[in-house]
Amino acid sequence: MKILELYSKEETRNLKIGLSVLLLTFIAFFAVLFSRDEISHQGGGRYYQLYARFNRTDGLLVGDLVRLAGMDIGRVVNARLDQNFKAILTLEVNEKIQLPDDSSAAIVSSGIMGKKYIEIEPGGSEDMLAPGSEFSYTQDAMVLEELIERIIGIGKAKRQNQKGENK
Repeated sequence: MKILELYSKEETRNLKIGLSVLLLTFIAFFAVLFSRDEISHQGGGRYYQLYARFNRTDGLLVGDLVRLAGMDIGRVVNARLDQNFKAILTLEVNEKIQLPDDSSAAIVSSGIMGKKYIEIEPGGSEDMLAPGSEFSYTQDAMVLEELIERIIGIGKAKRQNQKGENK
């Protein structure tokens, strides 16, 4: 404690308060971080598995959320490749959520650089997806770089068209 002897009582008190606040902030941060993953599966009861096949799953990871109307209804629990090199994702969905068999699954992100998740768009069928069945309709992840390249390409094409019209 010789280090504390170098400071006045007020400085020592402020240092102790600052370190305490910093420690509590770290504890709270890690508590929220580790409990956040458990929230989706707590109190929701049982889950059933569904499968979704995608050409691309860029940025989507095992453990990411499955959502319906902005609400968390499950998680991605497995990912593998089929014989045609398409990604097959195993989704766990809360058993209380029954989905029409013409529902679709899309990989979307929360914002431009946000985390990816699967958004379920319910269909209008009266028949429901049975546990272990596969979505008939899926939409791959949009890759930001490809989107920017498309926008630049459209801009270049318009510019060339305008140059051709001005001649």
